[in-house]
Amino acid sequence: MTRFGALVIKNSNRYAVCVTICGRVGVNMDAALLPDMLGYKDLADAGLTRRQFDRLIDAEEYERIAPGQFLRAGATDDTTAARMAIAAKRPQATLCLLTALSIHDLTDEIPTRSNIAIPRGTKPLTAWSAPISWHHFDTATFDIGRAEHALPGGRAIGLYSAERTIIDLFRLSHEWGSDLAIEALKRWLRVKGNSPSRLLTMAKSFPKGRPALQNALEILL
Repeated sequence: MTRFGALVIKNSNRYAVCVTICGRVGVNMDAALLPDMLGYKDLADAGLTRRQFDRLIDAEEYERIAPGQFLRAGATDDTTAARMAIAAKRPQATLCLLTALSIHDLTDEIPTRSNIAIPRGTKPLTAWSAPISWHHFDTATFDIGRAEHALPGGRAIGLYSAERTIIDLFRLSHEWGSDLAIEALKRWLRVKGNSPSRLLTMAKSFPKGRPALQNALEILL
């Protein structure tokens, strides 16, 4: 071991990391007891120094998923890892459009990237583990129909309701096409308890999408 070296010992899938500084052992910690997700700002609360954490990264205990954000290697899939990083850095980020549609089981299309809305004027976050498609929504209506989607470790990211997602698809049909919106509406109408009147009430806040939505409802009902 060098003067500033680190010894990594594997023991039943738990890693003990001993960091030696100036020839003396300063810290003996069990990395398995640390949180799955850590950022540099969290190190003090976790009882780590920047140098100790860098040793864990070098040992491939943690991998970078966004600027300043790290996740325990193998803790979850790449898409979930990206959403965790985004939720930590952009609390208003909200799953929307095709991604939300898929979560609500209103489409058979499989999203190739996460569609995430942020308030207009908010800067997107670089997430390296999975592709993201960012969408800037009006701040005045951003929270309408917004709930939460659970993530590992008790975390959550925003998720638009099925109703809000359908409205968004109708108001953005020039980008997404009307077929996706109409098929989602058909599937939504088949679910017992869904109320077209409640959907139209929410749509009043989105005048660009309400006429096409109302016309579709009149044809389908």
